[in-house]
Formats: sequence, structure tokens, C-alpha cells
Amino acid sequence: MQPPHHLGLEHLSTAVLVLDRNFRVRYANPAAENLFEFSSKSVAGTPVNQVFVETGGLVAATESAFASGASYTEHEMTLATAANTYQVSLTVSPLFDVEPLLLLEFYQIDKHLKIAREERMQLQQQYNRELLRNLAHEIKNPLGGIRGAAQLLEHELPKPALREYTQVIIKEADRLQSLMDRLLAPSRMTKLAPVNVHEVLERVRSLILAEHWAGLAIRRDYDTSLPELMADHEQLIQIVLNIVRNAVQAMQGQGEITLRTRIARHVTLVKKSHRMALELKIIDNGPGIPEAIREQIFYPLVTSKEDGTGLGLTIAQTYVAHHGGSIDCDSLSGRTCFTVLLPYNHLNLH
Repeated sequence: MQPPHHLGLEHLSTAVLVLDRNFRVRYANPAAENLFEFSSKSVAGTPVNQVFVETGGLVAATESAFASGASYTEHEMTLATAANTYQVSLTVSPLFDVEPLLLLEFYQIDKHLKIAREERMQLQQQYNRELLRNLAHEIKNPLGGIRGAAQLLEHELPKPALREYTQVIIKEADRLQSLMDRLLAPSRMTKLAPVNVHEVLERVRSLILAEHWAGLAIRRDYDTSLPELMADHEQLIQIVLNIVRNAVQAMQGQGEITLRTRIARHVTLVKKSHRMALELKIIDNGPGIPEAIREQIFYPLVTSKEDGTGLGLTIAQTYVAHHGGSIDCDSLSGRTCFTVLLPYNHLNLH
């Protein structure tokens, strides 16, 4: 497929499609082929709304530019092919000098969004750590005093039946003490050793199934060729356990969870390039995360469960950060997927 009028589009680093007046693809330059992973021949003559399975505002943008004869820009748009989803900005320019054509220029913004999201998460993690540590230290001392006073009062009460009330105070104080210990737990030093990630996943799977969830299935989808990971064994268990338990509770023990491991190559994590990383996906078919808290699920004390503490995912994120990795979540009704990336060559832990 030759570019119309020899516009030199084949040399541009920007992904470009040229559409005819019927919004069929007339030309795709090499940058578009690389970005969207199709060949120019395979999409030639295809309506643009069939090239992508999800078009976002693409059709509206092309129709608007064609009708007005003026350029149209959409700064953030989601496009999807059968293989991948893309976050792009789009500029549509009419080319009416010889024949009615539309020039579509796509700028991929996935990487910029990912970097910005990672930076926000790093700042949030620092804030979370300080908040939790300060909160825990502020609560622990008076909590010990409350418990001690309740014990002394119990010995002074004339009627044994009244001790029921002091026992409530003591038990609630113990529960809060346990919560404070969990708040402070992520601050301990990370201890590296070779870890078989599948042994960790099997341990978590056994723990969860031992809780007698009759309607729960946990599927394995392992790449058994994965090398051992230099990681903190206990922290790795806690990462997976917190995510899986969160999923089980959201599904009320009725549904399916898939544990999937793969190799991810040439990834950038926390602004560092890594030749190879572990990609762990924890996928459930539950109701999905409520939209109201979807952007805050890693914040401390954020939960949709009445009896939840909102700490499980915060602790998981903190431990992932200790390993120089990343954790992300995509959630829709019927499918929630947590993706954990941990580098194989990350040794400089703080």
C-alpha cells in the first residue's frame, strides 16, 4: 500500500492511518504497523471501526473532522485490537486538496501514564508508611494503659458477672493491638533468599482452601520453567495471601481464582530497566471492585467490607515496593486481575 500523494508518511515515527471518504483504511505507515501490531495489507480497505474492536471516540472524531473540514484532537482515548489495548491521543486532519481523505495521527500515552501512575504510587507509599507508623505509635501506648486498667478493675469487681464487661474491653484492646502490629509490620527489613514462586503459590492455595470455602476453585496456570527469585519468602507469601484473601472475601467464597505466572521481558519498574521480571497475575471472576474506591484500593483503611481493615492491599503494595516491583489492578464486573511484577535482577533493596 503506497502512501497517497507521496506524503512521506512512511518515515514518520508517529503512527499514521489514512482513511478514504467511507472511513476505510487507505494506508498505514510502518509506525502504525508497529504500534498496533497489524500489517498494512491486512487492514487495507477495512472500515476503521472494524480494525479496532474497541474504538473509544475514534469514529466520532473522524466523522466530526470530515463534516467540518477542520482538524480534531482527542487527548486521551482507549483503542483495542483483538490482541491489545492502547491509550493514545489522536489528531484527525482532513486532506481535501485532491480527494477527500483523513489523516489520523496516534501518539501512544500508555508509557507516560504508567510512569506518572508509578510516581504517584511511590509518593502515596511514602505517605502511607508515615501515616501508619505515626498512627500505630500514637495508639499503642494508651491502648496498653486501657488494657492494664481493665485487668486491675476486673480483680476489684465484687460480682463475677460484671467481669464480662472488662473481658470485652480486654479482648477489644487485644484486637486493636494486633491491628497496630500489622500496621508496623511492613517496616521490617527485607531478607533476600532464593525463592520458588510456585512453592509460595501452592502454600497460599493450601491455606485458603483449608478455610473450607466449599464453592471456591483455585486454578493453576504456571510457567514451570521460571527461575528462582531473590526475594523475602515471608513477604512474598503475604503479598499473594492478602490479594487472594481479598478476592475470596469479595466473592463471598463462591467463584474461581486463577494463579498465573509468566516471564516478562525488558520491563521498566520504578524508572529502572530490567531484562527479565516475574509476572504474577491473580484473576478472579467476582463482582469487581466498586467504582467509588477503585482508584484508592491501595490506600490504608480503604475497604468495601463492613468488617475489613483496609490494610491487606496496602501491606501487599508495600512489600512489592520493597522488592523494587510494581502492583496494578484492572477490575470489571466478572473479572478482577491483580498484576505483580518483580524483577529478577533487583538486589539493591533499602
